[in-house]
Amino acid sequence: MSGRFAGKTAVVTGASRGIGLAVAERLVAGGARVVITGRKQEGLDEAVAHLGGPEHALGIAGRADDAAHQDDVVRRAVETFGSLDFLVNNTGINPTYGPMVELDLDAARKTVEVNCVAALSWVQKAYRAWLADHGGAIVNVSSVSSIRTAPGIGFYGATKAMLNSITELLAVELGPDIRVNGVAPAVVKTKFASKLYEDREDAVAKAYPLKRLGVPEDIGSVVAFLLSEDAGWLTGQTLVIDGGVTLTAPGE
Repeated sequence: MSGRFAGKTAVVTGASRGIGLAVAERLVAGGARVVITGRKQEGLDEAVAHLGGPEHALGIAGRADDAAHQDDVVRRAVETFGSLDFLVNNTGINPTYGPMVELDLDAARKTVEVNCVAALSWVQKAYRAWLADHGGAIVNVSSVSSIRTAPGIGFYGATKAMLNSITELLAVELGPDIRVNGVAPAVVKTKFASKLYEDREDAVAKAYPLKRLGVPEDIGSVVAFLLSEDAGWLTGQTLVIDGGVTLTAPGE
């Protein structure tokens, strides 16, 4: 595996911890340089140190839906490491929990803005800065709630279903030189998803044929595959990574 990403540069959003950091770890292990983003510089600095220091990684703090931040990240990726070959749209928010009929509409608009519009904006900026002329690969991090109803987080799932559609459309528009795919994890043991399993992990995992919840590394390995030449004839797909839970009836 070592060296398969040598000479390549990736931008991974929302990567100070969790799935994003696991993706960055995989890419660095394969020889890539990574630019990681997140809200707090302190957490990014810790992640950069974990990834091997500034020779391998650069952390830039900002809001994922801030256009100026996006411009800065894309510019500095090319200036610092000489290219921008891969983009991983990992940032997502889910600020509310409860019935959709009671959903605060301002929160709904913000969720669409971050989960969908910002993801598209990152693609547009990476495309104009590097990918249009040099090719590359993009992975959008979706959710199993995009293909299976998830009461309580239904609108979040709806935004991820929109992201799946964006993935498909971009794959058609940007081929053959740019591949665009996605991943749709079930519950992964991260701070972001903790309310879905905390204090009842065994009960939640019981519904999974593999009898465990996911860990960030389960997703990082698949994202790295999708970015690699091993997935060279794969585009427009959103791969479900779920421990088999979508094979079971809801509530089992």
